[in-house]
Amino acid sequence: MKSYFIDTAATVTFFTVVAALSELLIAGMDPKQVLIARLIMIPVMMATARPYGLWRDWFFSKTRPQRRITNVVCDIIAFITFQVPVYVVTLALAGATASEIAAAVSASIVFMILLSRPFGIYLEAVRNWARTSVR
Repeated sequence: MKSYFIDTAATVTFFTVVAALSELLIAGMDPKQVLIARLIMIPVMMATARPYGLWRDWFFSKTRPQRRITNVVCDIIAFITFQVPVYVVTLALAGATASEIAAAVSASIVFMILLSRPFGIYLEAVRNWARTSVR
């Protein structure tokens, strides 16, 4: 249970800050819109944080990266292989068409690549701080 709370806290804090900054500074959303969007995303993050943490742990245990570059590549692959299907389902449930889903996923993959390793480092740091680290 502690691992669930730690992975969830790490996910919510990291992605709330990153997404809020992106929505404010890049998308130009109003602060009220950002707040609403972030509040809507909290249940999604709560439902997926620990499963992603487990997926990442499993992926790293199977690949056993030994160098900085292989850690980066493993974080990117683990993140994309978990998050893309989640994002596709979320968009489909929101009523997006197949072409809209393809466009949104294609664009989001760039951000997933950029954020995967920083999030992996942050997740490990929070786990270490809470003494729930697997690695």
